[in-house]
Amino acid sequence: QVQLVESGGGLVQAGGSLRLSCAASGSSDRINDMGWYRQAPGKQRELVATISSGGSTNYADSVAGRFTISRDNAKNTVDLQMNSLKPEDTAVYYCNAVVVIWNYWGQGTQVTVSS
Repeated sequence: QVQLVESGGGLVQAGGSLRLSCAASGSSDRINDMGWYRQAPGKQRELVATISSGGSTNYADSVAGRFTISRDNAKNTVDLQMNSLKPEDTAVYYCNAVVVIWNYWGQGTQVTVSS
């Protein structure tokens, strides 16, 4: 079992920045990929960015060049630095961790970008 706790969401104006953090506990030494997903009202949950245990990253086209995912394997944390935020980035952001074939999710943190 892995428990994930997110922090750092909030309200920001368009063009601003936010940093999300996620701390993993439990069987965190078995985590492979970690990542961030988001879900806007009325839409499906979508991938934002992922990072492997070796540091390889993957970004959605909509956030590439604006968002940066990073990971500290020693601390079992994954962060998402979000710059140049747009109103369309408004969503609940979820931290994700993969252990073998199992997916674990955090409770989500709201990010609201005003125009």
